[in-house]
Amino acid sequence: MKLHGYFRSSAAYRVRIALNLKGVAYQNLPVNLVRGEQREAAYAALNPQQLVPTLETPEGHRLTQSLAICEYLDESHPQPPLLPSDPIGRARVRAIAAVVACDTHPLNNLRVLQYLTDTLGVDEESKLRWYRHWVTEELRAVEALLQDSATGRYCHGEKPSLADLCLVPQVFNAVRFSCDLAPFPTVHRIVDACNALPAFAEAAPERQPDAVQ
Repeated sequence: MKLHGYFRSSAAYRVRIALNLKGVAYQNLPVNLVRGEQREAAYAALNPQQLVPTLETPEGHRLTQSLAICEYLDESHPQPPLLPSDPIGRARVRAIAAVVACDTHPLNNLRVLQYLTDTLGVDEESKLRWYRHWVTEELRAVEALLQDSATGRYCHGEKPSLADLCLVPQVFNAVRFSCDLAPFPTVHRIVDACNALPAFAEAAPERQPDAVQ
């Protein structure tokens, strides 16, 4: 496996966790989003959206979109599973994952923040207010959803799931942007439990070869 990603990308972070949980060896190929390497012809040929991550399989398939990649890994490497065995459990896990990956992350990823400042002329403080507003809205919803499903150590039971893979990177970035996380104790508890696992710890941005100190 070859994973094209960026150390602080939430989407690439999710996939790193999934690969680690599954015990799948992979080569980490950094794409520096700040320098615009995702727009260079060689990478654009791999991923027409010019986003990370892109996963290249040993058979030569090129997979994009982090949730699709995680579900591919779950189907091709079934143990440990990232989704519960029951339909209601799978729906809950997918709902929590979607709140993060589909509703909030698109509003606060790098290309959106750059558009706000570079094209629309939004000042830095207004950009940060935008970011913190949407992260707070998302985490408030997640905290409420977890009241029904977080009966164990993680988002759904006693094993990490796709929901945890999405939540941990989002909280990492929320901390980086000084969001107030005090109102979300269940989120805090789950993220701490996840980060105590080697698969999550080894996927952390500061552990990646392209990490900027």
